[in-house]
Amino acid sequence: MAEKRGVTIRELAQAAGVSIGTVSRALKGQPGLSEQTRGQVLEVAQQLGYDVGKLRTGKPRRMLFLYSRHVGSLANNPFYSYVLHGAETVCREAGVPLSLLSVQSGEDIAGQVRRHEADALLGAGYFDPEAMEAIRRCELPLVLVDHFYPGVRCVNDDNQLGGWLATRHLIEGGAQRVAAIFGPPTHYSVSLRAKGFRRALFEAGRLFDPDYEVTLDPVMDYRDAGREAMRQLLALPQRPDALFAYNDSTAIFAIEVCREHGLRVPEDIRVIGYDDIEEAAHFKPPLSTVKMDKEALGIVAARALIEGDTEPNDAALPVELVVRDSSRVAAAEPAAGRKGRRAAAALATERG
Repeated sequence: MAEKRGVTIRELAQAAGVSIGTVSRALKGQPGLSEQTRGQVLEVAQQLGYDVGKLRTGKPRRMLFLYSRHVGSLANNPFYSYVLHGAETVCREAGVPLSLLSVQSGEDIAGQVRRHEADALLGAGYFDPEAMEAIRRCELPLVLVDHFYPGVRCVNDDNQLGGWLATRHLIEGGAQRVAAIFGPPTHYSVSLRAKGFRRALFEAGRLFDPDYEVTLDPVMDYRDAGREAMRQLLALPQRPDALFAYNDSTAIFAIEVCREHGLRVPEDIRVIGYDDIEEAAHFKPPLSTVKMDKEALGIVAARALIEGDTEPNDAALPVELVVRDSSRVAAAEPAAGRKGRRAAAALATERG
């Protein structure tokens, strides 16, 4: 009997040959499952002596917003601040309290989660494998935003298409030496934006030159790393005439360095970022970017948790190219824009 009382929801899912999300929905009596699957889960639960009382019915009583401490405070990270606001909006409307917790590997993550008395977890941003396993051991409904992990419900924007759109825009505007600055390649969104960047170069018949792609130094302060990456690109024998930065903040740091070197944006070098943070439109020059609905990421994730829809899935929300002065080439825009829209539609069709 002692062993049966210790059965976990993960062990129950493995024994039934289904996902943890399917077990959750079956035991809660939620829709979306065949009667055969529901009956199979309930039968295995009975055989193993699983304590159904472990799994509360209905919407969560409290949701916990998790983010990795390595991204810094949310006050200094505009992207995740918007995600949090979207999640908070949904939770407030549903009457579900939402609390906040930053975590990192090596800590007692499960213990911290228990102290918050959370029924559901919304994880935002990159968590290394050790942290992810600790989070999953909490055995609570989980949805990830801006990250991917096998067997977990994930909500992202269409990062690969966004990287492709940004790079294609620079190429169609006449750029010959397109450079890029990326963050850690272990981050899901960063890796896909880089993939879109390289694909656009390939489709344009450009040879990939690793010297024109720089990764931020992880041991440096974020702003310093962005500025140093741009200095590295400007020190090349043939400096780039266009830059795709994996986010808007890095693009802004890069433009600051260009000015210090006497370069004009966009006349000498065209620059585009990603995310469309509020500062992008008000920067001088206004920053071109790839826009996605950041609040929608939090809204979709929180709603999935409240509705119990945590089946493994990698949802990709749409993105949009926003052309402003930092990358604008007036004479090239109309034809390039039409061509780019046709190619973007083809890429989206191929991927979806």
